[in-house]
Amino acid sequence: MTSLLGLSLALVMPVAAIADQGAERLTRLLEPLQTYAADFEQQILDSSGQRLQEVHGQMWLSRPGKFRWEVDAPYRQIVVSDGEEVFLHDPDLEQVTVQPLDTRVTHTPALLLSGSASELTESYEVDRQQQGAAETFTLTPRDADTLFEELKMTFYSERLGMLQMTDSTGQRTAIRFDDVQYNPSIDDSRFTFEIPDGADVIRESY
Repeated sequence: MTSLLGLSLALVMPVAAIADQGAERLTRLLEPLQTYAADFEQQILDSSGQRLQEVHGQMWLSRPGKFRWEVDAPYRQIVVSDGEEVFLHDPDLEQVTVQPLDTRVTHTPALLLSGSASELTESYEVDRQQQGAAETFTLTPRDADTLFEELKMTFYSERLGMLQMTDSTGQRTAIRFDDVQYNPSIDDSRFTFEIPDGADVIRESY
């Protein structure tokens, strides 16, 4: 009898209420996360699922706004945010691109986790699904002017383990995190970038 009552309540619960529950749960998972470090594997797949690229590297973040993303293979690349500016360094091209940190979460998927949980849930509609210890949140941007159409965040035993982003062409970026450290001590120098001597510098502004 109790299970039937619960099913009936679920059927009549407004969609907005279910979405609010997903946003609240995601906020509870993200709010305690102040620093984060992990190895990653990133795959880019086309709309048919064909793999276009696979890279490996390490990432560190410190909220709010500080982030370091290093790709080791096959082509080295470094992205660093010091909380005010973002530096993209391509060692092979000896080029550094500098731009202001875009605080609008929907425009910065690479820096997504370094923003506040409230900004994230305000910028997206959130749907939650759970299968065993895995919780997957599907985020749909409220603003049409975004770099991607859908974002999925998967937590395993309440630890973030995967991000998946899909753009308007159907191309999908899947990032899996390994050797995850939650709230480790990270020296602030990790988020400082010194422009190498002789590098071409391109400065962008919004």
